[in-house]
Amino acid sequence: MASHYEAPIRKPLVLGEKSYHDVSVDVAAPVEGKANRAWWIVFGISLAAFLWGVGCIIYTISTGIGVWGLNPTVNWAWDITNFVWWVGIGHAGTLISAVLLLFRQKWRMAINRSAEAMTIFSVIQAGLFPIIHMGRPWLAYWVLPIPNQFGSLWVNFNSPLLWDVFAISTYLSVSLVFWWTGLLPDFAMIRDRAITPFTKRVYSILSFGWSGRAKDWQRFEEVSLVLAGLATPLVLSVHTIVSFDFATSVIPGWHTTIFPPYFVAGAIFSGFAMVQTLLIIMRKVSHLEDYITIQHIELMNIVIMITGSIVGVAYITELFIAWYSGVEYEQYAFLNRATGPYWWAYWAMMTCNVFSPQFMWFKKLRTSIMFSFFISIVVNIGMWFERFVIIVTSLHRDYLPSSWTMFSPTFVDIGIFIGTVGFFFVLFLLYARTFPVIAQAEVKSILKGSGESYKRLRAEHGDDVKHYKLPEVSDRTVRSGDSDEGRALEDNSEKVNNLLSGIGTFDPETQTADDLKLISGVGPKMEEKLHQLGIFTFDQVSRMTDREYDLLDSIIEEFPGRAKRDDWAGQASKLKNNS
Repeated sequence: MASHYEAPIRKPLVLGEKSYHDVSVDVAAPVEGKANRAWWIVFGISLAAFLWGVGCIIYTISTGIGVWGLNPTVNWAWDITNFVWWVGIGHAGTLISAVLLLFRQKWRMAINRSAEAMTIFSVIQAGLFPIIHMGRPWLAYWVLPIPNQFGSLWVNFNSPLLWDVFAISTYLSVSLVFWWTGLLPDFAMIRDRAITPFTKRVYSILSFGWSGRAKDWQRFEEVSLVLAGLATPLVLSVHTIVSFDFATSVIPGWHTTIFPPYFVAGAIFSGFAMVQTLLIIMRKVSHLEDYITIQHIELMNIVIMITGSIVGVAYITELFIAWYSGVEYEQYAFLNRATGPYWWAYWAMMTCNVFSPQFMWFKKLRTSIMFSFFISIVVNIGMWFERFVIIVTSLHRDYLPSSWTMFSPTFVDIGIFIGTVGFFFVLFLLYARTFPVIAQAEVKSILKGSGESYKRLRAEHGDDVKHYKLPEVSDRTVRSGDSDEGRALEDNSEKVNNLLSGIGTFDPETQTADDLKLISGVGPKMEEKLHQLGIFTFDQVSRMTDREYDLLDSIIEEFPGRAKRDDWAGQASKLKNNS
C-alpha cells in the first residue's frame, strides 16, 4: 500500500519530541504567561512613537496640511508614499494564507497567523493617510455613496481617493473575516485551558461556540476555502487599483501600463519581507523555534528572492519602454530619477530591492537567521524608497522648468509616519499577548506527517508504526509481547504513573474489567489503548479530571480533547452506578 506520509527527504516542519499536548502548551504559553521585560521595553518604545504620531496628527488637523512639506509642484509626497508602502506590506498576509491554503502547502501552518494579523494592522495604518490628507477627517463619510442630509450629493467615482477607500474597506473586511475564522479553534483551546471564569467567558465569546465536532471542522474547512478563493483575486485587484492612482494620469513616469503587475509584485515582495521580520522576532521572543524553523525562513527567503527578481525585471522594463517610446518627457523622467537631485533615493531603491535579494541564491545565507533578518529590513527600506522615487521624482520636475522645486519632509511628516510604525507594533504586540500566534489546530494536522519525532519513528519502524507511546508493561497492564507498543512502552512511563496515581490502578485478581466501549467515543481500538495503559474499569475513568485528560492526550496523541469533550468521566460515573 502506498504511503500517505510525505517523503522522508523532506525536512520536518515541527522540531523536537512534540506531542499534541505539547503543541497546545507551547502555543498557549505567550497568552497564559506574563509579559517579560523585553516585551515591555519594546511596547513602551512603540507606544511612545504612537503617541508622538497622534500629537502630529492633531497638530496637522488643527493647523492644516500646510504644515507638511508639500508645495504646488509636489502636492503628493510623504503621505501617499506611506499609504502605498503600508498597503503593499499588508498584501502578503492574505497571500500566504489564501494562496498557500489553496495549494495545500504545509509550511504555511506556522506562519499564516502572524501574516494575517500583519495584514489587518498594516491596512489600518494605510487607511489613516487618505483620511488625514482630506484635511477634515470628520467629513470622511462623504466619500461613501450613502443617503445623506444633502439629498442628491453623490461621490465622485473618478477620484483616486474614492478608489482607495473602496480598495481598503473591501480588503480589510475580507481579511478580517478570514483571520477571525482561522482563530476560532485557537480561541476554543484557550477557553478550555482558562483558569479564571472571566478569561473563560471572554474566549467563549470570541470562539463563537466552537465545540470541535466533526460538523464544526467541516464548516471550518468549507468557509476557509471559500474565503481563500475570494481573497486570492482580491490580493491582485486591490494593489492594481492602488497603481491606477498613478497609471491613469498623464504625468511622465506614471503613465505606464506595467504599473498594475509591477505594484502587485512589489507588494508581495515587501509583504513577505515584513512577515519575515516579524517571524524572526516572534520565534525568539515567544520561544517558538520548534514551530517557526529554519525551513520556514528559507522558504520565505526563496519567495523574497523570486519576487525581488520580478521587481528588478519591472525596473528594467520601465527603462526600456521609456527609451523605446521615443518620448523625450518619459526619457527625461527616468534619467532624472537616476542622475537628478534624488539620485541617492533611486540607487538606494535599486540596491535594496534588486541586488540584496540575490544573496538568497546561496543556501548558507538564506538559512542564516541574522542575515535573513537584516535582508528583510533592507527590503522594506528599499520598497519605501521605491514609492518615494515614483511619486516625488515624477512630480518635482514637470513640463515647465520654471515650476521645478524640491520636496523636503517636515517634522510633522516624519512624526506621522513614525507614529504609524509605532501604532502597528503596539497592535502586533498586544495581539501576541492575547491571541495565539501559531495556528495550533493546523500545526497538529501536519504533526504526524511533518513532525521530527514521527518522521524518525517511521524511518525506524516503517509507515505502520503506532504513533502513541505507552509505559513499560507491568503486572497492572495487559502485556503486549513483542508488538511495537510493547517495545515503546517505556517512553512515557512517568506520565502513565502520574495518570494512574490520580485514577487508581486495576488488580485483575480482585477486580473485573468493564466494557469501556459503552462510553461514547471509545471504540475497540481506543479500548485496547486504554487497557495497555492499565485502565479497565468505569471507576477509573470516572475519576478523570482536566489533569488526567491532558495526560491521556499527551500519551495517546490521537483525537486530542475527545475525552474531555465527550465527558468520559461523567459517562463512566453513570455506567458505574447503573451496573
